[in-house]
Amino acid sequence: MKGFRLFRSIQIKLILMVLLLILIAVQLIGVYFISTMKTSLINTFTTNLNNQSNLLTSVLSASNLFSSTKDENGTGDTNELLSTLVGSFFNISGAEIQVLDSSGKVLATSKSSQQFYVGRKNTSLLVSRALQGVRDNEEEIIDEDNTRNKVIAKPINSNGRIVGAIYVVASMQEVYQTMERINQIFVSGTLIALGLTTILGVLLAGTITSPIKVLTKQATAVAEGRFTERVPVFGKDEIGQLSMAFNDMTDRLSEALAINEEEKEKLASILSNMSDGVLATDEYGRVIVSNRRARGMLGVDELKEGIELSIALGIEKEPINDTLQGNENALLLRRDEDEEEELVFRVTLTPIRRRDRGVAGAIAVLQDVTEMEKLEHARREFVANVSHELRTPLTTIKSYAEALGDGALEEPPLADRFVGVIRSETERMIRLVTDLLHLSRFDSGRNQLRGQKTDLSEMLEEVVDRFSFQLRQKAITASVKVEHKLKGVWIDRDGIDQVLDNLVSNAIKYTLDGGTIEILARRNEASLLAIMIKDTGIGIPKKDLARIFERFYRVDKARSRNMGGTGLGLSIAREIVRAHGGTITIDSEANVGTVVTVLLPIVLEGSEPR
Repeated sequence: MKGFRLFRSIQIKLILMVLLLILIAVQLIGVYFISTMKTSLINTFTTNLNNQSNLLTSVLSASNLFSSTKDENGTGDTNELLSTLVGSFFNISGAEIQVLDSSGKVLATSKSSQQFYVGRKNTSLLVSRALQGVRDNEEEIIDEDNTRNKVIAKPINSNGRIVGAIYVVASMQEVYQTMERINQIFVSGTLIALGLTTILGVLLAGTITSPIKVLTKQATAVAEGRFTERVPVFGKDEIGQLSMAFNDMTDRLSEALAINEEEKEKLASILSNMSDGVLATDEYGRVIVSNRRARGMLGVDELKEGIELSIALGIEKEPINDTLQGNENALLLRRDEDEEEELVFRVTLTPIRRRDRGVAGAIAVLQDVTEMEKLEHARREFVANVSHELRTPLTTIKSYAEALGDGALEEPPLADRFVGVIRSETERMIRLVTDLLHLSRFDSGRNQLRGQKTDLSEMLEEVVDRFSFQLRQKAITASVKVEHKLKGVWIDRDGIDQVLDNLVSNAIKYTLDGGTIEILARRNEASLLAIMIKDTGIGIPKKDLARIFERFYRVDKARSRNMGGTGLGLSIAREIVRAHGGTITIDSEANVGTVVTVLLPIVLEGSEPR
């Protein structure tokens, strides 16, 4: 495996590429050079051998040695002369020359070791061709010693006829030894060239790969988030330009990531502090992002990774699948916070679109519309209640007016009773409209408080005096207790009078004959004025306490309406107390009694009014 990894290096690849190019070039040159040299040496050797052979045949043709051979007495001398001539004529080392007569018999040889061939017939094909007059007769043979020899046979002409031939066998060993030495020189030169090329290749490849290694190191640093390092620029060549471009890219990438991180922080901060819940999903409908508000709405501390949006919201999959198809959807999600309160969320589903991928997910925005639903419900209920409260007296007035018009005026006792009913219902309508006007002023913020110095004891005594008749009718005992330091306070006398009248009136209505009512005023631990109205009445059921201050809400609707109530008294009282910056609470137990506590910020006598 290390060998394969080694060949993955650019430096090794460059060196190998240069070496292979040099090797191929040298091999091509060597093949051409050696082939040309070999051809040249062989041709030179052959030409030289032919020239000397031609010269020898010319000399032998011009001499009368062949005519002397016919004389038997001069044969021995002639052979010796031919051997001497042949042996001294050739300067090619190791060459053997045989002089043949016209029948192919050996007359002389240049080598003394080959004298036993004299007198024998040379049966070579080349000799036969030469004796037939063919001049170009040559071939290469390999003898028993594995030596390559050049063989030439030339005819000898005398007076226009062939009188003999010469047979030359010359060793080509020197030629091939020369070729071997040239090959060795060429191989040595090739190895030296490859060695020098390797050294130069390492040095030159290093000038290319070293900057690449630095770039690789810097790229790794950038991938790990370190943008402070820079690639050194050693020149203005392509690698230098690449280094400068990489440094510029690093700066731009660092700036882009910084901006991206800043935007992510802004987005995370916005998501965390949004009043609406936000859930984002991938293309499969699995939650990938959620903010704190969404988790709070769903009543979980953390959403499991990869949980489906339909499971997180507790809804069907169809709206989400439809959104992932590219359609927007909206629906209401209801969740019970406890047994008494139901939370209502509006869920808006919007697809996330990408230019190249279509729909890549969905965004679910959760808006808490509980208060809006309550207000809408209260508005509908308010309109229904007002319509009902006005319709009842109007129906009564209309009925009695029609009765008077139909002849009841002719009967004075009956007419007086009908007129009394009409007057009573009219007063009831006036009280209802007046209460509605009070609430309207508080809702619009147009009700102005008029603070004045008030004797608290005197104010509470006057409240009891105003209801003395009703108290005597039901034999109810009423008492007033005021802490000494609270006799002089700054409050809106008319507004608090209205609150106390309403509370005392309710206490009298729902207290049985012979009961008691206590009005207490003191300063509590929080330095607030606490006015408490305690009664021993029938009390209020626990299920109704939470809604007792709602407009037109009655615990016992029929009884309250018969007693002349509009269902707005406690609502008005709460608004007046709130306008003072205070609170009003009710504690009650069925068949035991009720305690209404009004807490107001106060300025005691001797202090500056607010």
